[in-house]
Amino acid sequence: MIKFTLRIPEDLHEQLTAQATADRRSLNSELLHLLEVGLNTVSPETPSRPGGDSASPAPLRRNGHSPRP
Repeated sequence: MIKFTLRIPEDLHEQLTAQATADRRSLNSELLHLLEVGLNTVSPETPSRPGGDSASPAPLRRNGHSPRP
């Protein structure tokens, strides 16, 4: 297993923690679950980037962070 540091906005951390609690998972397990679900829903036409061409950057949320499902 690989260990790494991830910096996220406080509001996103709060949302993830609440969702993990509601799902009766640890925060780590919730993050792994969400990543697996997100990766499994990528369309076959764009295997490396959901919602667009693999060469173009992903769209940003209105506050400048990556999109959430």
